[in-house]
Amino acid sequence: MRNMTIHKEGYTSIALCILFIFVLNAFIQFFFPEAIVVKWIIYILSFALFVIILQFFRNPHFEISTDENQVLCPADGKVVVIEETVETEFLKDKRIQLSVFMSPINVHVNRNPISGVVKYFKYHPGKYLVAWHPKSSTENERTTVVTENGAGIQVLFRQIAGALARRIVWYVKEGDVVKQGDQFGFIKFGSRVDLFLPLGTRINVNIGDVVKGGRTVLAELVIDKNKSVAENAAHIEDATKALSDEHGDPTLVIQHDVAPKKP
Repeated sequence: MRNMTIHKEGYTSIALCILFIFVLNAFIQFFFPEAIVVKWIIYILSFALFVIILQFFRNPHFEISTDENQVLCPADGKVVVIEETVETEFLKDKRIQLSVFMSPINVHVNRNPISGVVKYFKYHPGKYLVAWHPKSSTENERTTVVTENGAGIQVLFRQIAGALARRIVWYVKEGDVVKQGDQFGFIKFGSRVDLFLPLGTRINVNIGDVVKGGRTVLAELVIDKNKSVAENAAHIEDATKALSDEHGDPTLVIQHDVAPKKP
């Protein structure tokens, strides 16, 4: 059974919105009591503003199926990048980057893509480039989280602020034990989440796909439960070598979406 509530991060914004609407309508009523048309325009705009703010902070509740082999989508949005790249902040090796762009009309709750232990967390202040800009991953305000599952596989993911998003909220820290699908953060008003997955991971989505946080299975990790943590890690290393030619150049096909239209 699915239901909807208002996220706790929206309480202050909604209160400020109500206060603004009250002051604006009181001003119009006091200074322009005979301007019927103007008052109705203000009423309609006030209602529209309230609905927009309210829907942005909606917090859907639904059943989440967990699976150690799967990578759940961390947020509602659209897949805009799937490419092989080098992660330079923590993992410092080749990874598959998968990015989900969130428009202002999407639910902005962020959820853990896998279960495990948070091995690394860092907040980075920065710029507010549009979320689909290639440099937003390294120059925008962002957080970096690395979670290691029970098989020893690490997945790095980032909350990235966009041109409108000026506040990133997170609920995790190093050493926390987190559960797949649980909330790990929230970003206000348009943004993006990047995931960095081990080479050899089976990707289940394509560029342009609309995805749902906590429901869409973005990818499947290659885990052999009969092997030890070290053996699974060695398998990932072998996959990295297999995706390079004799010159050491990556051969994975790189995909990019065109810049999404502004909502």
